[in-house]
Amino acid sequence: MQLHDLRPAPGSKRKPKRVGRGIGSGHGKTSTRGTKGQWARSGGGVRPGFEGGQMPLQRRVPKRGFTNAPFKKVYEIVNVKALNRFEAGTEVTPELLIAHRLAHGDKDGIKILGEGDLEKPLTVKAHAFSKSALEKITAAGGKAEVLEAAREVK
Repeated sequence: MQLHDLRPAPGSKRKPKRVGRGIGSGHGKTSTRGTKGQWARSGGGVRPGFEGGQMPLQRRVPKRGFTNAPFKKVYEIVNVKALNRFEAGTEVTPELLIAHRLAHGDKDGIKILGEGDLEKPLTVKAHAFSKSALEKITAAGGKAEVLEAAREVK
């Protein structure tokens, strides 16, 4: 097989529908839009979800639940496997994690999660820890210290 022998699979390519090209094409005059009305006009049609003036479904169905947005804590997550880059005995602080680009520091704090294994004893300071992360840090001979909230919610 040569490069010039390559062809698309049969039936995979279709010619575009050329509308408005004369009455003999079958797509002339109204260009397959029918006669008159909103859909025949340029820019015609209605927005998605419009039901002809009837109250739309989105507004007919009652709202449920609530969001606790003003008091919600959003943590940046760092897994314990990412902490293996530090030397044994290092005190891992949020500032150190930001300096090593493991976190950005733009959320309410840093939470350490337990994905992966930790091979060195480290002192890890963060705002929250998962249960599995605490177990892995202590199993490796390290310590986990919980810090106060990074920023207070007003």
